[in-house]
Parts: sequence; C-alpha cells; structure tokens
Amino acid sequence: MLLKAGHFLDDDLFDVLYNFETKTVTKFETRRVKTQNTHGTGCTLSSALAAFLAKGLSLECAVENAENYIQNAIREGSDYQLGNGHGAVKHFWRFW
Repeated sequence: MLLKAGHFLDDDLFDVLYNFETKTVTKFETRRVKTQNTHGTGCTLSSALAAFLAKGLSLECAVENAENYIQNAIREGSDYQLGNGHGAVKHFWRFW
C-alpha cells in the first residue's frame, strides 16, 4: 500500500509504502514543487510503478524509481502554460 502526501500543505512531503509481504515500511521524501501543472499525477505515478515492476524491480525499488519519475515530470512541467486550471505534468521530460 502506497500512501501519498501530495494533497498535504507542507513543503516537505513523505510518501509511505507498506509492503504486506515483508511487513516493512519505507518512507520516500520529496519536496513540493510550486505549480498548477499537476493534472494526471496519480495516473502517471501508477503507470510508472507498473512499468518498473514489469521490468523486474523489487517493490521498494520500483516505487523509488516511479517517485523519481513523477517528481521530475512535475518539476520539468512546472513552468509552461496550457489553457486554464491545472495543466498536465511533462511526461517526456527526459527527452526535451
């Protein structure tokens, strides 16, 4: 179970993973990015997590990689303006 902290108001965020198989808790620390471009973050994170698991990574390593991916997608997409409201994250941040 992955508990996300993105809707909290703090600048320092802590997501928590509970691994039912190993009965371990892993905390992932991230820093809030000030942006309105957060549309799709949950879907993007879950898709990245599924992709990293499909590559054979352990659960903890897959979550760490997925968290890194979405954090960079938010950060890299934080400046652009797409219409009104919450814009999308920059899914292809590694390429441009």
